[in-house]
Amino acid sequence: MAQLGLYGPIEDNVWQKASQIKLLICDVDGVFSDGRIYLSNSGEELKAFHTRDGFGVRSLLSCNINIAVITGRKSQLVENRMRALGVDKIYQGIDDKLVAYRELLAHYQVTPEQVAYIGDDMVDLPVMQQVGLSVSVADGHPYVKKQVDMVTYTAGGHGALRELTDLILMSQNKFEQAHGMSV
Repeated sequence: MAQLGLYGPIEDNVWQKASQIKLLICDVDGVFSDGRIYLSNSGEELKAFHTRDGFGVRSLLSCNINIAVITGRKSQLVENRMRALGVDKIYQGIDDKLVAYRELLAHYQVTPEQVAYIGDDMVDLPVMQQVGLSVSVADGHPYVKKQVDMVTYTAGGHGALRELTDLILMSQNKFEQAHGMSV
C-alpha cells in the first residue's frame, strides 16, 4: 500500500519512518543546489538556492524538528544561506561524513531511527546506511538511488528538499501548523 503524498505516492514504510524523524541532515551540493558550481573570473563561487527549500527548512524548524548540513565543500555563501535559514549545525569541508553524523546524534540526543538524511552521491552513502530514513534526490547518482528508502520526485536544487520536509510534516500531522493554516 502507499500513502498519497503531495508529490506522488509514498510507500507506507517510508511514511512510517518519516513520522519518527527529529533530525534532518542534508548534503548541500545536489540537494540545496542543483550541484553546479559557478566560478567568476575572480574565483568567486556562486550557487543557486531554491526559496521553496528554504521555506521547508524554516517550516521544520518551526515544529522543533532540527536540521543540520554536512558537505564536503567549504564556502562562505553556504554558511550565510544556512545561518539565514536558522540552521546552526553546519559542517563544511568534511571528508568523512560519519564523524559529523555521530556528533549530531550526540548533540541532539537522537537515535539513528529518528534521523533522515538527503543526498545525491556516493559520498553520502555511509551516513544514508546508518539513518532511519535515507533519501536521494530525483537526479541523484543511479547507484545511490537504488540504496535508499525514498527517491524524491523533484530534482536537487529545484524543491527536492521541500518535498522531503513536506513529507516529514505531513507524516507527523504538523503540516498545517508549520504553514500557519487552521485545521
